[in-house]
Amino acid sequence: MDGALKKAESTDTRMGIAVVDSGVALKAFYRMDDAWVGSIDIPTKKARTPFISAYPVEKQVNCLSPVSLIYGIEHSNDGMITFPGGVPIVDDEAFMSGAIGVNGSSVENDDLVAHAGAEIISVCDLPEHLWRT
Repeated sequence: MDGALKKAESTDTRMGIAVVDSGVALKAFYRMDDAWVGSIDIPTKKARTPFISAYPVEKQVNCLSPVSLIYGIEHSNDGMITFPGGVPIVDDEAFMSGAIGVNGSSVENDDLVAHAGAEIISVCDLPEHLWRT
């Protein structure tokens, strides 16, 4: 949370920041002063999405295309978010212990802030799996 808050402040953005644990349960949430109300639901779903799909949110943008074989997947699992701002928290042994999701600015800033939060304790990436190629 601290890393994400520092990055949000350095980019002069107002974010909602959600962290989920390995059971996809909300572990921590912080809404900065003046962050818009949508910054409550969206970051929580952005944090859940990497767990549900085992894939960082920014790599799921291709799902939005109507020609994608998995078009519409964001409507599954009580809602997923398929634009940047949600990253897994992964240890050195590729164990996903949690995830962080942020919202409140451009997708580029959301992604920067999410990575800043996760990178303090994580490698932020999962090894490739056959089913995710």
